[in-house]
Amino acid sequence: MMSKTIETVGRTVEEAIQQALKELKANREEIKWEVLEEPSKGLFGLRSRMAKVKVTLEEDPVKLAKSFMNEVFNAMGVSAKTEVHRTDEYIQLSFHGQDLGILIGRRGETLDALQYLVNLSVNKKTQQRVKFILDVEDYRRRREQTLVKLAQRLSEKVKRGGHNVVLEPMNPHERRVIHTALQNDKQVYTYSEGTEPFRKVVISLKK
Repeated sequence: MMSKTIETVGRTVEEAIQQALKELKANREEIKWEVLEEPSKGLFGLRSRMAKVKVTLEEDPVKLAKSFMNEVFNAMGVSAKTEVHRTDEYIQLSFHGQDLGILIGRRGETLDALQYLVNLSVNKKTQQRVKFILDVEDYRRRREQTLVKLAQRLSEKVKRGGHNVVLEPMNPHERRVIHTALQNDKQVYTYSEGTEPFRKVVISLKK
């Protein structure tokens, strides 16, 4: 996480903390604070020194990602609920709601673009690199199932005809799904050719 630290003053320690919360736009449970100077009174009960605190906000990558996507939702005029799933390798944000196809786009191109932008935006603001995967209404899993079936169907075509089959351009993740689906097939093999973003998978008959 990325931390942001400020120093604030107030007539009391609590007032200084509240000022910090206002400036950081944070909730109390998101911060840590340290009292740098206690308030003190001068002669005749007059206050001569204000309270001074140092407040640190730990910015949560998930909160940053949600904030980014909420701006996207507002700009696109959609409403969605966000479900968070954490693994050791990545954090998945799954969106659920009505008419969210606009977030997916043609063959997931819009979803991939949003995923790229979320990762770019959040990792500019955090010290520790975080990987986000975005999904809409279980699209990723359904797309993988479609690709696996496609790979199996086209591999049979290669076996029957003996000629290479070249698939449409795919992103690295989808190409990996095709490769994995056929990696144990003893009659065909796969490889990728071309340059991004037009790189394609080729299914070929083993000699």
